[in-house]
Amino acid sequence: MLTLLLTRHGHTLRSEPEQYLGQRIVAPLSDRGRVDAERLASRLAGVQLDRVLSSPLGRAMETAEILAGRRTVEPDDRLMELDYGAFEGVTVAEIEQRFPAEQARYSEDPSTFVFPGGESGLLVAERVRDFIDQLLGWWEKHGDQRVVLAVGHSSLNRIMLAVLLGAPLADYRRRFQFDWAGLTVLRWTSRAEGPQLLLANDACHLPGTSDANWG
Repeated sequence: MLTLLLTRHGHTLRSEPEQYLGQRIVAPLSDRGRVDAERLASRLAGVQLDRVLSSPLGRAMETAEILAGRRTVEPDDRLMELDYGAFEGVTVAEIEQRFPAEQARYSEDPSTFVFPGGESGLLVAERVRDFIDQLLGWWEKHGDQRVVLAVGHSSLNRIMLAVLLGAPLADYRRRFQFDWAGLTVLRWTSRAEGPQLLLANDACHLPGTSDANWG
């Protein structure tokens, strides 16, 4: 049995106002982001993690190191956020003014839209599939019950869920949500059967979260 704990990095100093943070913008965790990561670490304190994998981008690695404790964090380029190209560091409000046609195409089908100078959801899905295939191969080689924590990003994680659960890739932004330091859990009993979704974007460990935490 393989259990994958999937989370998004914590809140950053560039998280507000809402803007596109991909691979090119340096965005360290804010105080809130570090607190959120520490809360998640406390929640997972009793979980025996066999591996901690992370996007190599600073905000993800900072989160992963808080979660890992004394464990080694393994950076993996395939977990990097979607490259937003010319949209990097531009707020959502500004994009609607400066790139209305591009924004409309992105909203219609984010899987095929290629950001100017960046990449598309389809390209991200290719590296996600390779990541999952290698992870399953590692599990099959080592056997037994394994638990892996992966720290990614909003679009990256949503694309991963679409791939794993067989949802249309064009719908990844409409169908899935990943909040900062939320917890999603998937479990495999065999490669052929695919994963079960056990928990999705759960935030009960975060400050100010009530029982009805779905907004």
